[in-house]
Amino acid sequence: MTEFSKYNVLVVDDAPLNLTLVTKMLSRFDFTIRTAANGLQALEAVREQRPDLILLDILMPLMNGFETLQILRANPATADIPVIILSALNTNEDVIKGYNLGANDFITKPIIMEKLVHSVDTQLRLTQSRG
Repeated sequence: MTEFSKYNVLVVDDAPLNLTLVTKMLSRFDFTIRTAANGLQALEAVREQRPDLILLDILMPLMNGFETLQILRANPATADIPVIILSALNTNEDVIKGYNLGANDFITKPIIMEKLVHSVDTQLRLTQSRG
């Protein structure tokens, strides 16, 4: 497993229960975890402090996750931040759209903790290996 304590993770979801659930799933790994309730807050949080990884919901008010991901990928300063989509959307079209917009992984809700941890570990290892 990767040494998680040095990583900053941004969790974006409009449902407080989901933010709490994901934060609890990851809390044992000693991340610095920040949260945002929608895409606009997420972009502001990224501007304030660049995260090492973003866990992004799709269905949110003001700016959904697809729009947020498009903006992140269009900006050279944020284009390489790994993004894992965590969404109740699970049709093939939604998953393909997420990957086509640049998601590094797509996890459907309800979230299986082991799958989330594995995906987070994989993305952080890849980031680490790129230097």
